[in-house]
Amino acid sequence: MPTADPGAPGPPVGRVFTLGLTGGIASGKSAVAAMLVEHGAVHIDYDLLARRVVEPGTPGLRALVGAFGASVLAPDGSLDRAALAAVVFADRAARTRLDAITHPLVIAAADAAQDAAPDGAVVMHDIPLLVETGRAHDFDHLVVVDAPVETQLARLMARDGMSREQALARIGAQASRAERLAVAGTVIDNSGTPAAMRAQVDLMWDEVVVPGAARCRPGR
Repeated sequence: MPTADPGAPGPPVGRVFTLGLTGGIASGKSAVAAMLVEHGAVHIDYDLLARRVVEPGTPGLRALVGAFGASVLAPDGSLDRAALAAVVFADRAARTRLDAITHPLVIAAADAAQDAAPDGAVVMHDIPLLVETGRAHDFDHLVVVDAPVETQLARLMARDGMSREQALARIGAQASRAERLAVAGTVIDNSGTPAAMRAQVDLMWDEVVVPGAARCRPGR
């Protein structure tokens, strides 16, 4: 349901209306993103951008090899994500180096995608770690997809074949549910049916997004 955003900077003045979209793992964020695309939102998928900026031949991949060595490459020259994960998730300093390389590249790619959107567009920034990376107040409106932890656990165990301990570890590596809810402009409750979630998305679009986009100023 739409709620007051405690960090909202006021009415949008840009030429597009920006939505930040986030949620914990297995919360249903992807389903909400798809619904917003159906409404007409431009979808900027940060997971997809994170893969693109380290494709073979990119400065991003060269920087990763320079930082972590050729062992992070697969035989075909692409990034071996499992090998990189084995390095960075066991070493906080290595994870910091990884973030310092990839985050600016992803943000630059997202900025370019937003710049390419037409005046008056609704631009959705779909960011799994939005709260964790300090971007809660970077958008005209922040949407958090929420589900109880037990629901997340059940979905992860069924979807990915994880043990309960593995699923808890994945959830624990992200911002807490309370941290996400504290900065939400709208909370989409995904503890019920898909139809109930769609009704919430439709309501937010009509009551928050459409009026917000109408206040955008072309040319800014």
